Amino acid sequence: MGKAIVALKGVNKWYGNNHVVKDLDLEVAESEFLTLLGPSGCGKTTTLRMIAGFEDASSGRIEVQGGSVEEKEPYQRDVNTVFQSYSLFPHMNVFDNIAYGPRIKKVDKDQIARDVEEMLRLVQMTGYEKRKPDALSGGQKQRIAIARALINHPRVLLLDEPLGALDLKLRKQMQIELKRLQKKLGITFIYVTHDQEEAMSMSDRIAVMKDGVILQIGKPTEIYDRPNCRFVADFIGESNIMSGKVTKVEGDLLTVETPDGQVRAKGSDFVPGEEIDISVRTEYLICRSEPADSFNIKAKIRDFTNMGTVIKTSVITTNGKELRISSFEQDESLLEGQEVYLTWKPEKAVPIHRDKKEAKA
Repeated sequence: MGKAIVALKGVNKWYGNNHVVKDLDLEVAESEFLTLLGPSGCGKTTTLRMIAGFEDASSGRIEVQGGSVEEKEPYQRDVNTVFQSYSLFPHMNVFDNIAYGPRIKKVDKDQIARDVEEMLRLVQMTGYEKRKPDALSGGQKQRIAIARALINHPRVLLLDEPLGALDLKLRKQMQIELKRLQKKLGITFIYVTHDQEEAMSMSDRIAVMKDGVILQIGKPTEIYDRPNCRFVADFIGESNIMSGKVTKVEGDLLTVETPDGQVRAKGSDFVPGEEIDISVRTEYLICRSEPADSFNIKAKIRDFTNMGTVIKTSVITTNGKELRISSFEQDESLLEGQEVYLTWKPEKAVPIHRDKKEAKA
């Protein structure tokens, strides 16, 4: 990671007796696209609002460009925020909405005109200068909100679920455009969302939050391929999570006894007798009509669901646990109600040390 432009050190936030953010340590590098990802109420938006200056930390220190934000007014922090609600001025046209910040700073009139033109070009809204917000679509309003934030040339742009109000197709289009803008401008983006697919497609790094704590932070591929706890494995993508006890360790190959039988996974720092969780992504679970040579879980096919790009197969094990399989094509030899055998390559399974707070099978 490069030089940190934003740093949170031991940050806590209390609302009365509600401890929303807990001893948070986080560094965000210059020009990085970092996403705070987690379910509603996990503390991600509160964290963003503390960086922006809309909320004060109960304790700890927040730094932007090496200086404590507590010593600066929000408008002095070189940070701008884009909200889901757009927050455009309804009585102003597009030009005046974007020009609002520079006018407050008393920037030269001709310079404002040039900057607004450049921002409109960046967000592909040239020609919309005279339109009012009520004449714009949701996606167009969001672009203007982004342009209004960018014209102030912030070092850090904070985005609080800015695409949440858009329909699916437009949201995916805006994801691509936002990432393109961020790369072109080199601005640090700190992005808040509960949409894991959005986070995976846009971010340089993802910080997964739960109950005011960052459980794991890393590149999207790291978070997806090597989740460090049951919650992250379940929240990011689709996983089959099984509980069991390690019965044998041979190098990095683990043999694990589960309620549905003996299985294998690869991992380090595990010991015989340890209770663990095993995460297997749906695309790595193999469903066969005949048993494999290595290990098998017996199950019965419940149903198939065609999702367009993938086929989802649901199976029920002999112990009554539902597991899910994703594949690009349906195996025509497999039928609903058929007894099958499930297996996987041990290196595709992720063994996870049991966290007592998340030990529910």
